Amino acid sequence: MDIALIDNLVPLLTLIVLEVILGIDNIIFISILADKLPVEQRDRLRYWGIGLAMVMRIGLLAVISWIMQLDKTLFTVAGVDFSGKGLILLAGGLFLIYKATVEIYHKAELDDDANAPNTVRATFRDLLIQVLILDMVFSIDSIITAVGMVDQLWVMYTAVVVTVGIMLVASKPISSFISKHPSFKILALCFLLIIGMSLVAEGLHFEIPKGYIYFSMAFAFLVDVIQMKTVRPEKSR
Repeated sequence: MDIALIDNLVPLLTLIVLEVILGIDNIIFISILADKLPVEQRDRLRYWGIGLAMVMRIGLLAVISWIMQLDKTLFTVAGVDFSGKGLILLAGGLFLIYKATVEIYHKAELDDDANAPNTVRATFRDLLIQVLILDMVFSIDSIITAVGMVDQLWVMYTAVVVTVGIMLVASKPISSFISKHPSFKILALCFLLIIGMSLVAEGLHFEIPKGYIYFSMAFAFLVDVIQMKTVRPEKSR
């Protein structure tokens, strides 16, 4: 009994760590969109976005046989096989590239423009729909990854619930940090741009090792932290 528990505990912890790492992308995207809302509505968007991500993943686990069908080839173009999963990743990647590019342009070019307020008006419903689109993409990718790692369905359910709990706790500090430091907001948008490109590449069967992506993101984050720490003392002189 103890051996069976240990055998399931190791993949469970591994899956939770992996899901948390993948969930960072979602938190960053939600945090950036939440900045467009009045302060009193930002927490609501974060909680709704992350909560619906959990509901979506649990729902997808309930139809796990259908999810696995998404890996089957639907058609082939120029020697590239396209599956249901591939098409979803392509659409989600292109959407993420578009959103990140637009947000970077608004942040870099229009912040001081008199017409800038017109470019950032958004309703809670519109932003929640955008969050749901990315939730669907990340959820399908996450579930297929989970199925490839573990066989026990209860392990997948447990990993999803624990991961969402961690994301709910971490979302506000991450969001507050990004809001207080404009340079990190640009960096976060660049992260989303990279993730979008990796989703497109994965949809076209060009696998980019996730470790390379997250290492580059961590390195860029560290450089920005060092720059922030060294520039501030100089300004205070």
